[in-house]
Amino acid sequence: MNAGPLVKPVATTRTTCPYCGVGCGVRARVTGAHVEIDGDVDHPANAGRLCSKGTALGETLGLGGRLLYPHVGRERVGWDTALARVADGFQRVIAEHGPESVAFYVSGQLLTEDYYVANKLMKGYIGAANIDTNSRLCMASAVAGHKRAFGEDVVPVSYRDLELADLIVLVGSNTAWCHPVLFKRISEARERGDVKVVVIDPRRTATCEIADLHLPVRAGTDVWLFNGLLAFLHQHGVVHTQFVAAHTVDANRALAVADNTAGEVNAVAKLCRIGAGQLRAFYQLFARHERVVTVFSQGVNQSSAGTDKVNSIINCHLLTGRIGRPGMGPFSVTGQPNAMGGREVGGLANTLAAHMELGDATHRATVQAFWNSPSVASRPGLNAVDLFEAVHAGRVKAVWIMATNPLVSLPNADRARAALERCELVVVSDCVAETDTNVFAHVRLPAAAWGEKDGTVTNSERCISRQRPFLPQPGETRPDWWIVCEVAKRMGFTEGFEYASPHSIFVEHARLSGVGNAGARAFDISALADLTRAEYDALEPVYWPLPNRPSATSRRPFDDGRFFHADGKARLVPTPPRGAVHQPDQEYPLILNTGRVRDQWHSMTRSGSAPRLTGHAPEPYVDLHPQDALLCGVRENELARVSTKWGSVVVRVRVGGDMPRGMIFVPIHWNDSFCSDGRVGALVNPAVDPVSGQPEFKHTPARVAPFSVAWHGFVLSRKPLATHGFTWWTRALGAQFHRYELAGRRVRGDWSAWWRRAVSALDEEADWLEYVDRNAGLFRAALVVNERIEVCVSIGPRPNLASRTWLSGLFAKQRLCELDRAGLLIGHPVDGGTDNGPIVCSCFSVARTAICDAIERNALATVDEVGRACKAGTNCGSCQPEIRVLLAELRPGGARQRRD
Repeated sequence: MNAGPLVKPVATTRTTCPYCGVGCGVRARVTGAHVEIDGDVDHPANAGRLCSKGTALGETLGLGGRLLYPHVGRERVGWDTALARVADGFQRVIAEHGPESVAFYVSGQLLTEDYYVANKLMKGYIGAANIDTNSRLCMASAVAGHKRAFGEDVVPVSYRDLELADLIVLVGSNTAWCHPVLFKRISEARERGDVKVVVIDPRRTATCEIADLHLPVRAGTDVWLFNGLLAFLHQHGVVHTQFVAAHTVDANRALAVADNTAGEVNAVAKLCRIGAGQLRAFYQLFARHERVVTVFSQGVNQSSAGTDKVNSIINCHLLTGRIGRPGMGPFSVTGQPNAMGGREVGGLANTLAAHMELGDATHRATVQAFWNSPSVASRPGLNAVDLFEAVHAGRVKAVWIMATNPLVSLPNADRARAALERCELVVVSDCVAETDTNVFAHVRLPAAAWGEKDGTVTNSERCISRQRPFLPQPGETRPDWWIVCEVAKRMGFTEGFEYASPHSIFVEHARLSGVGNAGARAFDISALADLTRAEYDALEPVYWPLPNRPSATSRRPFDDGRFFHADGKARLVPTPPRGAVHQPDQEYPLILNTGRVRDQWHSMTRSGSAPRLTGHAPEPYVDLHPQDALLCGVRENELARVSTKWGSVVVRVRVGGDMPRGMIFVPIHWNDSFCSDGRVGALVNPAVDPVSGQPEFKHTPARVAPFSVAWHGFVLSRKPLATHGFTWWTRALGAQFHRYELAGRRVRGDWSAWWRRAVSALDEEADWLEYVDRNAGLFRAALVVNERIEVCVSIGPRPNLASRTWLSGLFAKQRLCELDRAGLLIGHPVDGGTDNGPIVCSCFSVARTAICDAIERNALATVDEVGRACKAGTNCGSCQPEIRVLLAELRPGGARQRRD
């Protein structure tokens, strides 16, 4: 019998997404030169869902721009040479200036095993605590708030609680864009009628589209708001007196502060600049619903009062006993895939491994004995901002930066740039060859990237998951844990770093979590300490605590009312309100807020290489209220300079109506690889929370002014374009082309000759199409080779040029027709051509026009109907708020109908 051809099955690797702290499970399949990515239906974090970034992961795995070999200076060297240079350099500096003259700056992009050995080397063998992480920039205030309230950094809530709650309060969290998979779970629960949603945010973000109540509070007033809630609950008898008496202390002190500073609803409403009725409605919702989850993120944490904001939220849950039970509790959602894993192993400068404390002599002795190390740091090291200030001052003379780009992400980033310029030894471990930071490195070490790395990560709900490799390590790249261990050995610390694999690191980490514990610390995964290599490789997602004690059966922290202060009780922490360190004034009258856009990630080194992720927000921008735009003299779509005392950027103006008066928003992602002048970190003030050391990214006094240019333009080109000579530029990667937005102050006398040289359009066999209107200042041109478009250029005195989306579509054609050529010259599609408008759904590349046409043609009324008609919004759901806006605009009498 002929069985037919044998087809080798494609292996599927279960791993985790490298983006946000949701920690979604991913299934990766390598098929030839491509990697297919799907959500893992068996992973508890996402049950198969992925956001637009996760869906596009397969597009980010090329080797373009990768750092593949070790380098000393600009010279490629072997590993032995590079490692010796790092080890010798650190040893020399330590010998001359002591152990605190060196530092590590690490990242939530590291796996737990990488984090563990880096922390072990610095704190246990070098003997200083100068290791901090970029997670300091996103969740340090949550850590500090947890420790003040609970005695340990413990998140007491899981994602399942979002579906069990009756009320979800989202504070300083644009969940729709920053944690889309969680947002979809919340929106689906709301659609079932099971949960009310309150959003507390100065901006009207996409998340507000599902809110039953949006409180657009004045920036920085969160402590007043939640102190007011605490006082309201007390005044109306919504107090779990038995819980408070048995399981907490300091309730009276916290209530006294709340009553004195926010005891009257009308006064709080006035201070927060919201209606008293709105505020009272929120307070009543919180009082009526026992099962409340308060989700908070960067809008709370990234503040010079961030820790107090966190504790003011926790206080309300402790007073009402709404913690340790299903469907309730304060919930910090983190920004990075392994921010919590780094916390577990002591990645912060003020902590030890396994949630032990640097300030506790018993803990120090426990860790040193377990590691059998020569010493353990006895005092906290430098946090992120102070670390780079110490580099600038010359106190830290050697720094090793791992898997992060601090010259983009730090506040006052130009100061950090100057620090690296004067540092004696800068070492980077990275998978990217050229970043804003890497150009200052004396030694560059090629690290394995996602898809090549092997280890574990812990997400926002304490779920430990495996990150598994499915691609070979290219060139001479190595895992971060291996690089750290090899440097340690060359520094003479052979005995503590002879690991054969990440498995051997993980089981050591698990063993340490149980040493001296016996229930004294919540973080305990000692039940995993005996995993074999095969069991580690096959490890399913698992939640901590996982102690190796028969009597310990609970996986929900605090369900027994026991906390981790010495007396077993939680603290209600008094939180006297205070303003931001830097306030607006006549010179800088606006407040700069920074944050993420929907489809990009951090400094875009990964997400920027996925063409489908660039269409929604292809360039940096400043969003401001229409009246502020008028007062600043700037107009929609034109360029503006945003300035603070610390720096400036030049970005596109948006006036979308989502901003309150007095506040502006600039996204964080653009850097020197993608924009001539877009690093917003250079603008952010360096003030930090005095408890957590977390910087204040949400409240920097700023001004906005027109940025005058003589012309605007854009280029779509199959080959990269040299950007020198332009006053301003941005770059984005499209499907089969590079997209450049340009502006200049010098008008060329002969645009034709200049652009022909610029795009190498001098081949006589190529077709050069152009249109020139010197009186109007217009120039359009296209280079066509073998009937296929290679480059198109559009220049004009205003930014409203030809449609980028229509022109982008021409790059998918193998041959241009005559109508296409005519459209290139007149600047818009002619008969047979379509301008689809901007992308709304990045997951399926569905543009605005297609959605609007489907709504109007089929009289669609709901997001689900739109999804069935054109797939938009059916994957991660992060575009659903925009679809709702389109539905409202197209409804009879809606905004779009009225404009028509």
